[in-house]
Amino acid sequence: MHPWLAERTAKFDSSGIRKVFDLAAQMRDPINLSIGQPDFTVPEAVKEAAIAAIWGDKNGYSVTQGIPQLGEAIQARIDAEYDHSDRRVLITSGTSGALVLAALAMINPGDEVIVFDPYFVMYPALVGMVGGRCVMIDTYPDFRIDPERVAAAITRRTKMILLNSPANPTGAVAGEAEVRALAELAARHNIALVSDEIYREFCYDAPLVCPARWNDQTIVVDGFSKTYGVTGWRLGFVHGPAAVIDKLTMLQQYTFVCAPHPLQWAALAALDVDVSQYVADYRHRRDLVVHGLIDAGYEVTKPGGAFYIFPKVPNGTGSEFVARAIAKELLIIPGNIFSGRDTHFRISCAASEATLLRGLDVLRRLL
Repeated sequence: MHPWLAERTAKFDSSGIRKVFDLAAQMRDPINLSIGQPDFTVPEAVKEAAIAAIWGDKNGYSVTQGIPQLGEAIQARIDAEYDHSDRRVLITSGTSGALVLAALAMINPGDEVIVFDPYFVMYPALVGMVGGRCVMIDTYPDFRIDPERVAAAITRRTKMILLNSPANPTGAVAGEAEVRALAELAARHNIALVSDEIYREFCYDAPLVCPARWNDQTIVVDGFSKTYGVTGWRLGFVHGPAAVIDKLTMLQQYTFVCAPHPLQWAALAALDVDVSQYVADYRHRRDLVVHGLIDAGYEVTKPGGAFYIFPKVPNGTGSEFVARAIAKELLIIPGNIFSGRDTHFRISCAASEATLLRGLDVLRRLL
């Protein structure tokens, strides 16, 4: 380790997902089911709004909290959904930026953060960067949340509960009973509840249930990347109690400064775009892959949302299975990237139907 580097950097390695991305760049014709990035093109109206903003010289800084027009439009939707008198919105540099700000603002060294395993790969790294400690709650085999297990994990050091629904990597969508119990538990113990809802629009069997319905102190993280296929634009937002959002806004001044200014105008146009066809296409792809896996003999829990399926490996470890798949040019992600277990693998359905069918063919032969 270089002597100039802080000790915290020794705790982290490059994301295993990023390593697979790098591997894909070296392959001539990979069957790439590793990327959690929409494969549909950005809606024309959204691209045109971005171009117009750039040509209109909206290229300098915006105010830290985001352009008023976008903030007000999102605030109006939030007010209509929750009717909380003290809920405010901040436009952030991606959903990841919102999570970074929330960790900086709320987690002290030694604080405990409850995280559900399997988890989004960024969560343990973020908690560790600010000196916190993850307390993992196992959700295998069906990836459901057991509120009694959460209650048993709470200590005097518990500061936050991180909920991701629809979830990456499992695609699980938490049901109303789970979410309400979690919301009421957090309120009862005065614990911050952060709800990461970046896949909110991609719920296939029932609408998303947000814990803010029962806990008005819930901090909700959301964004534009997945819904409109603009992952590279780094546009997110967060809403919650004014006192918390004010601190996040202050921290954004000294870190990200503001979200990309011209692209905020494009996000404003995106709010009027109907994405129901994209959702229907991804529901079809989910069904195609789930049925294909089950027919082949894999053990899989049908996901209710997001772009992902998290099957169990037929034998051996997830890492060994993925190595065999990659040898056949099928790029998937081993489950231990997202979990304390190495028993599953992640498939992304954000690929063409032809690519998904090629991937299923390799998976049948591997079985």
